[in-house]
Amino acid sequence: MVAAVVFDLGKVLIDWDPRYLYRRHFGADEAAMEEFLSSVCSMTWHTRCDAGVPMAENVRELAARHPDKADLIRAWDEEWPAMFAGAIPGSVALLERLHERGIPLFAITNYPADKWSHGLSQFPFLGRFRDVLVSGIEKLAKPDPEIFRRACDRFGIRPETSLFIDDLAANVAAAAALGFDTHRFEGAPGLETALKSRGLL
Repeated sequence: MVAAVVFDLGKVLIDWDPRYLYRRHFGADEAAMEEFLSSVCSMTWHTRCDAGVPMAENVRELAARHPDKADLIRAWDEEWPAMFAGAIPGSVALLERLHERGIPLFAITNYPADKWSHGLSQFPFLGRFRDVLVSGIEKLAKPDPEIFRRACDRFGIRPETSLFIDDLAANVAAAAALGFDTHRFEGAPGLETALKSRGLL
């Protein structure tokens, strides 16, 4: 029986993608943009921010290594809000339905600490969560098993009675290995089916 639901945020409830920003800079040259995002401002590089490195520091170090791309690298920090297309409506509607039913709701998110206050002001529905564990604040990012253990301790939940929802297979696998019921998010219709099958909707 599921007693609590734990959400990921990015690409589950919030539509975040650096491409939304960098298409402004690269225009129609998708290949150049993809090369930049894979070899310079890569997700591996950004994950340092998710794990607690201040974004300004991370950007400064990378710009020093790629001075010819310094302006593009600084845009990651300076134009951060442009990476967001908004909430994912179908998912947020499901969150609201769970909230209306009184289901305890929590979140574990890989999110830079110095950008979290902006997220809270940008997305009011985050107030539906009883608590949110933010990786950048904890200096610990998914899929490290320790972040899930820390979340359980802080939220007062048990893995075996909690459903964890995330879009990334590695995060889902890490949670499942600790005993969580899990759902890999691939769209709101599939999530709705998963929630109904567990008697949550």
